[in-house]
Amino acid sequence: MCDAALNSLFSIVTPRICAVCRSDIKSISDGNACSDCWKASEVYSGSEAACRKCGLVLSTSRAGGGAMCWQCDGHFYDSATSIGPYASALEAEVIALKTVPRISSRTKELLHDAFLNSRIQGTTLIVPVPLSAQRQRERGFNQAEVIAKELAERVRINMDAHSLMRTSHSPIHRIGMDRKARDLSVKNAFAVARPKLIEGQTILLVDDVYTTGATLSYCAKALKKCGGMRVDVLTLARAIWTA
Repeated sequence: MCDAALNSLFSIVTPRICAVCRSDIKSISDGNACSDCWKASEVYSGSEAACRKCGLVLSTSRAGGGAMCWQCDGHFYDSATSIGPYASALEAEVIALKTVPRISSRTKELLHDAFLNSRIQGTTLIVPVPLSAQRQRERGFNQAEVIAKELAERVRINMDAHSLMRTSHSPIHRIGMDRKARDLSVKNAFAVARPKLIEGQTILLVDDVYTTGATLSYCAKALKKCGGMRVDVLTLARAIWTA
């Protein structure tokens, strides 16, 4: 069936409303936002003036060759990148992924593009950020694993969703939590159950949102402690903090 016919059938059988502007979604590949909202959503190209470590897009006055934001100075990962800011269509995709273990075709393509446009090189293993056992039971799936699996299949790199584990349960992070509170909530929350499978690997750590980087940093620390050679980070979206 051609795309036009499939989209027509989709709009009749399962009509959906854009989570951003509330208009009709006309293409099944667009997921939870309409094509207009996708067009209006910022997507990083990889050419932005950004922190060389965490990928935070910098103002022109702070940009320069090898610039850093210094907010990520103590983080344990080597680099981080995202598809784009946590807003508009990307925000809609992330929120939907909390309840339905699926990402849209458009998001899959953007994820692949972000991987190709990033400084990430030589990845030998893809690892999703784990949930606590309690949250995994509550949700029924790990959204980071859904993302990691899609990318692993596309780029033909092995995924390991079992070696990195979360050893403690912490409250869901709220927007109002500051950096220190987030850091303390995950500082000793991760461990590696199968160190021999991590040793010597160049790892791509995958999650849905980069917020302060605390969770990703402590995951990277645990992986490196068990012999991971390098840990890069890729997320669907990047929350922009002003605090």
